Amino acid sequence: MPLDLDALLLPGRCALVIQECQRGVIGKQSGLPALAAAAQNGMIQAVAELVEVGRAAGVSIIHCTAERRPDGRGANSNARLFQYMGRVAHPLLTGSEATQIVPEIPVAESDIILPRLHGLSPFQGTELDSILRNLGVRTVVGVGVSVNIAIQNLAFDAVNAAYQVVIPRDAVAGFPDEYVDAVFEHTLSGITTVLDSASVCEIWTKATPG
Repeated sequence: MPLDLDALLLPGRCALVIQECQRGVIGKQSGLPALAAAAQNGMIQAVAELVEVGRAAGVSIIHCTAERRPDGRGANSNARLFQYMGRVAHPLLTGSEATQIVPEIPVAESDIILPRLHGLSPFQGTELDSILRNLGVRTVVGVGVSVNIAIQNLAFDAVNAAYQVVIPRDAVAGFPDEYVDAVFEHTLSGITTVLDSASVCEIWTKATPG
């Protein structure tokens, strides 16, 4: 049976979950230049359009961010990535400019910003699952970075929590390109519905009131 995309992406039943689209991750203050370069190749613009179209249609917009205390308490140190990010020129310190959403992606008062101090997934140790259920969400539309790590965590955790997951292919980024393509072909396409942002926006536009 063909998948009913209109039902899957019904605005009142889905949320756009935006992973770490922060100045210190994919912006000018990024300590991960290869990832920032990949995000600048159309991904940020795709996320911004999804935010604007989704918000107008009544989709819940949730910005999941990473941050750390200046003293590092409560943050992971059990992986090379965490150790590296603690030494970059613009660490993701709570309240700093590096933790802010990149300016290209609009943030509204109705959006939810959900920071975390540890881990690799927006679900682990945060209130994301409870917030989604309180909002009546059944489908998570996952965007942001990175396909290398956090997007895979988001997808697996959401599926394990019984959500449908949609990933707009052009609204996520990772590096190198060959690895990202392999992850989609061999992993993400098996557990999520992979679309492009234009298709998602078209469905949300049709559902926009008025």
